[in-house]
Amino acid sequence: MRPLFHPSIDDVTVEGILHALSDSVRASIYARLAGLDCAAACTAFQQAGDRVIPKSSLSQHFRVLREAGLVRSERSGVEMHNTTRCAEIEQRFPGLIPAILNAHRMQAAGTPSPRSPRRRTATPAVRKKAKGR
Repeated sequence: MRPLFHPSIDDVTVEGILHALSDSVRASIYARLAGLDCAAACTAFQQAGDRVIPKSSLSQHFRVLREAGLVRSERSGVEMHNTTRCAEIEQRFPGLIPAILNAHRMQAAGTPSPRSPRRRTATPAVRKKAKGR
């Protein structure tokens, strides 16, 4: 078996993290894994909402997460046990992972994201009056 590739924390980039989490299934997997206190086997994530993810797809999702530096995987017999690298990433990019996980939770709950206040625009009557000056 080939050894698993885990990038050094110095090689982890914001672009790589955002790319890995741009897929909704991977974002969901990572959010669930980040909520656990211990390592979890890949097969624990086969159920995504109302659909089942094939093992081959699940392996690819974990490979992308691992190569982006988001998870650390270890072989244990025929299973892979995965843990997040949240603490390491927090030291390198403070606040990034909590912000992403919070946005994922809000999106999953259907909560609209906070927006900047809208600028007030003049009504047509006010604009006409101002134009006549």
